Amino acid sequence: MHALGTGKISLFIGLMASLIDLIIGVIWGAVSGFFGGKVDEYMMRVADILYGVPYLLVVILLMVVMPPGLWTMIIAMTITGWISMARIVRGQVMQLRSEEYVLASKSLGASNSRLLFRHLVPNTIGPILVTLTLTIPTAIFTEAFLSYLGLGVPAPRASWGTMASDALPAFQYTPHQLFFPAFFICLTILAFNVIGDGLRDALDPKESK
Repeated sequence: MHALGTGKISLFIGLMASLIDLIIGVIWGAVSGFFGGKVDEYMMRVADILYGVPYLLVVILLMVVMPPGLWTMIIAMTITGWISMARIVRGQVMQLRSEEYVLASKSLGASNSRLLFRHLVPNTIGPILVTLTLTIPTAIFTEAFLSYLGLGVPAPRASWGTMASDALPAFQYTPHQLFFPAFFICLTILAFNVIGDGLRDALDPKESK
C-alpha cells in the first residue's frame, strides 16, 4: 500500500509534465508548421538549440539551482520535454495545410487561428495522443531517476524513486523494499507503452494493416 501511495506523486509529476509538454508542443509545432518560411525557420532553430542540450543535464541543473519541490521538478522536466511533440505536430500540420478543406476554409475568409485550432490541430489528434502516452512514461522514469539520486521531491513527500533509494542500503537484508517500487515503475511504464501502441494501431489505418 505504501508503494501505491507514493505512486501518486510519481504519476502526478509524470502526468503534469506531459500535459505541459502537450500544450507547449502543440502550439509551437502548429504555428511553426502553419506559417512556414522564416517563422518556421526561427522557431525550429530555437527548438534545435534546446534539443542539443542533454535533457538530464538541464533537469539536474535546474533541480540544483531552484528550490526543491513538486513544481520545480515539473518545470525542469518541461524545459526541453515539449520539443518532440512540437516536431510531430509541425510535420502533421505541414502535410495538412495544403488539403482542400483547409484551402476552402481559407478562401471563405477563415482566420489563421480558426484554421489552426478548428481544422488542422484536431486532425492531428492521433499522433498527438500516441506521443503523449509515450511521453508520460519518460517523465515518470526521469522523476524516479532524479529521486533515486536525491534530486527529487523533498521529505515528507516520497515517490517510487525515493523508495528505491531508501531501500538500497538494506537491500541485502530486505530486498523486497527495493523490489516493490522498481516493480511499479516498470509496470506503469509498460502500461503506458502498451496504451501508446494500441492507440497508434487504432488511429493509424496504415499501421493497423
